[in-house]
Amino acid sequence: MEHGGQDAQGDGRGENEYGDERTDERREGRTDGPGEAPGEAAGLSERDRAVLAVERHGWPGPGAKERAIRERLGISPTRYYQLLNALLDDPRALAHDPVTVNRLRRVREARRGRR
Repeated sequence: MEHGGQDAQGDGRGENEYGDERTDERREGRTDGPGEAPGEAAGLSERDRAVLAVERHGWPGPGAKERAIRERLGISPTRYYQLLNALLDDPRALAHDPVTVNRLRRVREARRGRR
């Protein structure tokens, strides 16, 4: 990416360190996503948003996901899943990414039901 927030195509879009495409608005600190009122995501840390971003991504297999967790977040997969489980109960995470959080809540409940 070139200096000044523009990529090689000059369209103002690029990838952050977590592999998410970001617009100029997000680089400027306005991180509200679709359907969010201003400031709703403000309570989530950058790490929490990064954990949700990793989970939003489709992975070809567990090895690739575990490698990405270590490389992008700098934490172990065990710690990642501990953080993710806590985020599923956090209303700020639900406000930030309702589709991902609700999907993961359904998966978690289905697993609990099988035990």
